[in-house]
Amino acid sequence: MGKFPWLGVGFGVMALGLVVLGCGGSGSSSEFLTPASDPTCTASAISALSSKSDNMSELQKAGAIVPVTTVALADDAGVRAHTNHLIAVGGATSRLAGPTGLTPDMVRTAYSVPSNLGSGAIAIVDAYHYPTSVPDFNTFSAQFGLPTEPSGSATASTNAVFQVVFAAGIQPPTDSGWSQEMAIDTQWAHAMAPNAKIYLVEAKSSSVTDLMAAVLVAKALPGVKQVSMSFGSTESACSFVKYDPNLVQTGVVFFAAAGDTSDEKDFPALSKNAVSVGGTTLNLDALGNRISENAWAQTGGGISAFEPRQIFQNVAIGKTSTFRSGSDISAVGDPATGVSVYDSTASGGLSGWINFGGTSVACPIVAGIANAAGSHATSSVSFNTLIYSMVGMSGIYDVTHGTSGVNSADHGWDIVSGVGSPNGIAGF
Repeated sequence: MGKFPWLGVGFGVMALGLVVLGCGGSGSSSEFLTPASDPTCTASAISALSSKSDNMSELQKAGAIVPVTTVALADDAGVRAHTNHLIAVGGATSRLAGPTGLTPDMVRTAYSVPSNLGSGAIAIVDAYHYPTSVPDFNTFSAQFGLPTEPSGSATASTNAVFQVVFAAGIQPPTDSGWSQEMAIDTQWAHAMAPNAKIYLVEAKSSSVTDLMAAVLVAKALPGVKQVSMSFGSTESACSFVKYDPNLVQTGVVFFAAAGDTSDEKDFPALSKNAVSVGGTTLNLDALGNRISENAWAQTGGGISAFEPRQIFQNVAIGKTSTFRSGSDISAVGDPATGVSVYDSTASGGLSGWINFGGTSVACPIVAGIANAAGSHATSSVSFNTLIYSMVGMSGIYDVTHGTSGVNSADHGWDIVSGVGSPNGIAGF
């Protein structure tokens, strides 16, 4: 990684050790597992993994600053997850005087979402610990007129607005790159659904095993209606076999970021039990009205090599295959039209107000809008069934322009933008 000097150690404390890929491992660099060590893993199940290379160079060409936690390595596939956030060039000056990216009012206006909605709770699942989550959440909220959390304890179950939950029962180690991720996720889910409680569920590491264990905790928390997962791990058959069941809970919809590299195919985004959220370039006028919205040139999503196509995607026959495809829906993700986030946990010399992009932005925005809409979906499958039935209707904005890699936006559903982007809350 020496050829990318702007990736300093401040972006994370996590060592990117090599792991011999297998099913069932925690993904720590001290574990060495082989496919033969788990009966659900076969040679065919991992055959696609060796072709996955680092995504850093493609992202760098897109003109974004790439946190080290967002880099997907081939040896991480099915073992360790990466974040999906990028820092906008020009929005990376330390300690900006104030927010310069898109604001909650602007994004809500663009997507025709009222400002005072939300109920129950949204659970955010991420890895490691974010030590300044509560003061940062409150700084963001106060700046934009959103409810703040007055409690002096981040983990108090009596907190009405924001609560941190340690998935393993003890505080995980701090990782500043993942702290950026958590700042985006908590603040922007709150921005779309101000009256919903936000849980931040911290997994003890970025291993798929630990993150999926955190999902089990998140979906059982009181009042949770949506679980937002902005992380991803290059898909493997093992991940779907082992962890698809984790993404099921009556009355809960699971949203996952599609990734920040063209044709990126990640778990959990391509799970049959998740809503895959892609990224767009959102162009607004001075009042926040949407002028246009195109597929973002770096958005992830593609055709899974393992997960069968679900019935809700039958409307896309002719545009996909017999396997599950993503994205399902999209929202702003291009760092060039990035959003304002407050993060005082310094990472790579950056702290304060920062402009972020990536499908890590799109994912909590869509989860928040679903909450604001009072969605009655009882599962991710039922939510996907609803939005696919809305193709061509006014409740969905049809994203018809833009290309990411070999995939292009088109009328109706397409891989890069899914059914389109939000257009009010009626489509949810």
